[in-house]
Amino acid sequence: MDRPIEKKQGFQWKKHGPWVAGAAFLMFIVYWLLFADHAATLRVDSADVTLGEVRRAEFKDYVRTNGQVVPFQVVQIAPEEGGIVREKVVEEGAKVRQGDVIVRLSNSNLDLQILNAEAELAEKQNLLRNTQVAMQQDRLNNQTELAQVEMDTQRKRRAYEQDRRLYDQGLISREAYLQSQEDYQLSQKKRALIGNRLKQDSLYRTVQMDQMEDNLQAMRQNVLMVRQRKDKLEVRSAIDGQLGLLDVELGQSIQPGQKIGQINDLTNYKVEAQIDEHYIDRVRPGLTATFSRNGKTYHLSVRKVYPEVRSGKFRTDFVFTGERPDQIRTGQTYYIDLELGQPEQAVIIPRGTFFQTTGGQWIFVLSTDGSKAYRRNIRIGRQNPQHYEVLEGLEPGERVVTSGYESFRDNEILILK
Repeated sequence: MDRPIEKKQGFQWKKHGPWVAGAAFLMFIVYWLLFADHAATLRVDSADVTLGEVRRAEFKDYVRTNGQVVPFQVVQIAPEEGGIVREKVVEEGAKVRQGDVIVRLSNSNLDLQILNAEAELAEKQNLLRNTQVAMQQDRLNNQTELAQVEMDTQRKRRAYEQDRRLYDQGLISREAYLQSQEDYQLSQKKRALIGNRLKQDSLYRTVQMDQMEDNLQAMRQNVLMVRQRKDKLEVRSAIDGQLGLLDVELGQSIQPGQKIGQINDLTNYKVEAQIDEHYIDRVRPGLTATFSRNGKTYHLSVRKVYPEVRSGKFRTDFVFTGERPDQIRTGQTYYIDLELGQPEQAVIIPRGTFFQTTGGQWIFVLSTDGSKAYRRNIRIGRQNPQHYEVLEGLEPGERVVTSGYESFRDNEILILK
C-alpha cells in the first residue's frame, strides 16, 4: 500500500526567487542613493600636479613690479618761432648747459616783418618830428599874437586914460571919450580871449604830444619784440642737462610750439612703474619700497599715484630716499617690492596657476593618505608674489593642488596615481 509523500515547506526559487531579487535590487538602489559617492572623479598622474602645504606663517603684504628709471625732470624743446632748420648745433646724448644753442632756424617772413616794423617806426618818428616843429611854430605865432594884443591893449589904455583927463577938463567931446573907453575895453576882451585860446591850445598840444610819444614808444617796443622774435630762431636749452631727443633734420619746416626734442635733468632720477589695477585703492604716496642691485638693497618711496587706469594698470612714481645705485642710467629696469602693509601672522598657501581658474573661491585638498584630492570652497584674502592669504576653508598642515585646473575644472575628486 502506497504512502503519500508530503511536500517540504521552505524556499522555492520559482516561487520566492523573484521577490528576493526585487528586494535586493531595491536595497541596492537605496544604498546607491544614500551612501554611494556620485561626485565626478578623474584619474591624474601625481607627477603632473604641483602640491603646496597650508601653513601658518608671517605674511608679508607687498607687491612686486617692474620700474623704469627716468629723469626727475624732463624739459620739452618746442621753439616759439617757426622756420626752416638751418643748423643742428648739438646731437642727441650731448651734455648742454642753460642757454646753449641747440638748433638754428631761418624765417624770411620774420625778416620781412622786422623790415616793415622798422620802416613804420621811422615814418612815425618823422611824423612826430614834423608835428613837433609845426606845434613849436604855432606856439611862437600865438605868443607873437599875444604880445601884439597886449601892446595894443596897453596903448589903448594910455589913450583912454588921457582922454578921460581931457574929458574931465572939457577939452574933448564925450563921444571921443566914450570911443576911447570902448576901444580899450574891446582890447581887454580880445586879450582875455586870446589868452584862454592859447592856454587851451597849449593843453591840447601837450596831450597830443604825449599821445604821439606813447604811440611812438609802443612802436619802438613792437620793433624790439619783433627783433627778439628773430633771436628766438636760435633754439636754446632751458636747463643744464642731457639732450635726450632731437627729432629734426636740415631743411625741415618747424611750426611754432612743435615738439622737436627733450632735455633730461640728470641731477636727480625717479622710477616709474605700472601696477595692476587690483592694488589701486591700496597704493598711496608715502609707501616704502625696495629693490636689490649688485647685492645691495636700495630704498624708494611712492611720490605720486596717477588715477588713470590704462590696459589694467596705473602709473606710480617712486623717488629715492637714500643712496642711489652707481652708474644709474635712464631706461634701466629695477624689480621693485612695494610694501602695502606690515607683516602679520596668517594662514598661507603658495601662489599657483589654480587661481586663474578658480578666482580663489575653491581648491583641491589632498586626503590624509594623499591618494585623492577633494574640491573645497575657500576664501582668499591678500596676496603677494609668493603666497596667498587664506581667510576660510583651510587648516595648517593640509596639502593642496596649486597647479593649473584647466583639464579638471569640472571634477570634484581627483584620484592621484
